[in-house]
Amino acid sequence: MARTLTSLPRDDGFTVPGEFEPKSGCWLGWPERPDVWRNGGKPAQKVWVDIATAIAESDPVTVCVSSAQYANARAMLPAHIRVLEMSVNDSWFRDTGPAWLLNDSGEVRGVDFHFNAYGGLDGGIYFPWDKDDQIAQKILETERADRYRCPLIAEMGGIQSDGEGTILTTEQCLLNANRNGHLGKEVVTDTLLDYLGADKVIWLPRGCKFDETDGHIDDLACFVRPGEVVLQWTDDASDPQYEIYQEAYAILSTSTDAKGRKLKIHKMQAPKPLVWTAEEAAGLDHGDAAMARVAGTTICASYINYYVGNGVVVVPEFGDANDQPAQQLLADLFPTHKIVGIPDTREILLGGGNIACITSPQYAARR
Repeated sequence: MARTLTSLPRDDGFTVPGEFEPKSGCWLGWPERPDVWRNGGKPAQKVWVDIATAIAESDPVTVCVSSAQYANARAMLPAHIRVLEMSVNDSWFRDTGPAWLLNDSGEVRGVDFHFNAYGGLDGGIYFPWDKDDQIAQKILETERADRYRCPLIAEMGGIQSDGEGTILTTEQCLLNANRNGHLGKEVVTDTLLDYLGADKVIWLPRGCKFDETDGHIDDLACFVRPGEVVLQWTDDASDPQYEIYQEAYAILSTSTDAKGRKLKIHKMQAPKPLVWTAEEAAGLDHGDAAMARVAGTTICASYINYYVGNGVVVVPEFGDANDQPAQQLLADLFPTHKIVGIPDTREILLGGGNIACITSPQYAARR
């Protein structure tokens, strides 16, 4: 039986693991809403199948899908991938799924942040979001895992952990007026530490440009192990992201983690900026329930937005000269993993994210 607890995870001895730690599964939603996913979601669904299949080589995968799309998803996905019917508003499970917590006694629990579709009525991406705010609780109950309901509005795409007490995030996201800005930095920091069982937050001022989520960290930087960070990078001073990467590097290179270690930074060369084509924009339904996307809109592309499983690292490809160098860097950093590049992840970018954004990792209990 899954309980909703009123205590604090930190007091209960629970901590958030690092993204590179062992998984017991991975959760995804299913793209279908035609005002977010072009051509009724059909091009995106094909990429979803490729991603879920690649992850399922190493981690058990569950895909949650509406009743209207259940038969289609079940037919498209391999038989060893679990398909569950679930009511959702959209398919960003990194952000709507729970933050899993572990303790040293082999127990697993989860944090359920409040979700408002990246800003609610103040710059949010779609409306309504009530079903998406229920996803974390539904997943935790399915897994019979106890739940903490955190008072913050936050998404796990905006939070990185090293598994040893250090949290990495951006002020642009968590301190935004459309999230938690009214609480102030000190209160948000303390609340994050309480609910993630951590000891220190490293704040970067902002995330990447053109990111519809208000600067999520998962396009900019991530921990690959304690004390080591991968940072998206360019040496081209004319690149619109250049100043942001320089700023992040300056902060990370002078920061220490919760254990007092200086951070080792691995620079990952970024893909070239991408833009919506007229054909792509014409494939969307129009209305006032989702953010309008038009031809010429710049898209936030990043190799940092990957999924690391128990035996695979699933990484976006953009048909860019830096596709292979990015995969080689990940191969160097994860020498026991198979690196799987996924072509056509542009289809996910058109909806507003990439591989990390659509995948919610479920962490395995510590033995």
